[in-house]
Amino acid sequence: MPFKKTTEETSHYDHLEKMSVEQLLCNINKEDTLVPLAVKKAIPQIQALTFQVIACLEKGGRLFYMGAGTSGRLGVVDASEIPPTFGMDADVVIGLIAGGDTAIRTAVEFAEDDTTQGWKDLKKHQIGINDIVIGIAASGTTPYVIGALEKCNALNISTGCITCNEQSPLALTAKFPVVAVVGPEFVTGSSRMKAGTAQKLILNMISTATMIQLGRVEGNKMVDMHLSNNKLVARAEQMLMERLHVSKAEASELLRKYNNVRNAIQNYSNE
Repeated sequence: MPFKKTTEETSHYDHLEKMSVEQLLCNINKEDTLVPLAVKKAIPQIQALTFQVIACLEKGGRLFYMGAGTSGRLGVVDASEIPPTFGMDADVVIGLIAGGDTAIRTAVEFAEDDTTQGWKDLKKHQIGINDIVIGIAASGTTPYVIGALEKCNALNISTGCITCNEQSPLALTAKFPVVAVVGPEFVTGSSRMKAGTAQKLILNMISTATMIQLGRVEGNKMVDMHLSNNKLVARAEQMLMERLHVSKAEASELLRKYNNVRNAIQNYSNE
């Protein structure tokens, strides 16, 4: 199958400027309903990649996300949520974006076009054989990402990708590719829309399933979450009240003493 960027194809809608706000919202929503269906078709690929992520982390390796623009930001966001949500060290899941941290807020011109910088960024983290690198690029053509994955492949470091174009250079480079074909965007070429949503869903699936498999969830509760605000403290108190059948005051005291839901549960029976 010849490579064709469906993410760059002309929108199915035209004369957007003549639509009412209601028409715009309804049509965007109509397109968005296609995203979960595209992701569902990719579940076998997502499963294969997730198995590899779990295997690497079980060996003490790390997960790196790499991308540019929206794709890079989505990787950074997912990585940043792992420590507070699952209590995992911040250096286990790492998000890298072309142009560095400045690019999280402000576009860095032509940063994504550098074929060598991605590998340089990985080397700053002493990338190793037990690590895995997932390149994120809706187009599947981002040089920053492809160059890094090619170098990883040469050194037998596990590689995966999340893209929205079949037979893209990135999909052909990654050892564990995930391709979710969402079709043309509502605004032609604006891959922050459907493609970005698909990437976000897939990142949620990979990281959440991985953390659950690594024992970071009990039942359906985030027992290792960081208690960094009043909302999370209240949630933790409720967990302990339900699990241990204690009062709110007792739950609060356990959290004050152990500062963690899992630790509180494990130590309660010894008190």
